[in-house]
This record gives sequence, structure tokens and C-alpha cells, in this order.
Amino acid sequence: MSATVAVLATLGFIGWLIYRAVRGRQVKAHNITYGIAVVTSIFTYAFFLSMDMEQLLKILVSIVLGVVLIFLAAYIQRRRQPAKP
Repeated sequence: MSATVAVLATLGFIGWLIYRAVRGRQVKAHNITYGIAVVTSIFTYAFFLSMDMEQLLKILVSIVLGVVLIFLAAYIQRRRQPAKP
């Protein structure tokens, strides 16, 4: 069910781009980027809904741990920069 929604959203986005091009309207880069982000988030949401709960929790814990480690590394790197002359 959720994969169907993701595929339909992708087809809708492609159809919208074709419609804008046929009507002679300008398609800007930020419109395409926004559309790709929306379609990607729908596919990600459908992927997470299809998982069992144990695997989903492992992935979410890994993501949170990765974010914490990235912020910690950035904080330590900012603190260790040499003084400017």
C-alpha cells in the first residue's frame, strides 16, 4: 500500500513537471529540488512503514547516535583550532 503511494507521488511529480513545460512556464531548479526532496521523503516513509519494529528501532538509534557523534566531533574540532596571529 505505502509503495503504491510512493510510486503515485513520483508519477505525479513527473506529470507536474511535464505539465509546466507544456504550458510554457519556467521550471526553476528549486522547484525540481523541492520535488525530489518530497518524493524521497515519501519513499523513506514507505520504507520505514514496511519494517518490523525491532529493525526500525535499531536504525533510529543508529541515526541519533550518528548525529550526536557528528556534533561532538564538530565541537571538539572548533575548540582545538589554533589561535589566529
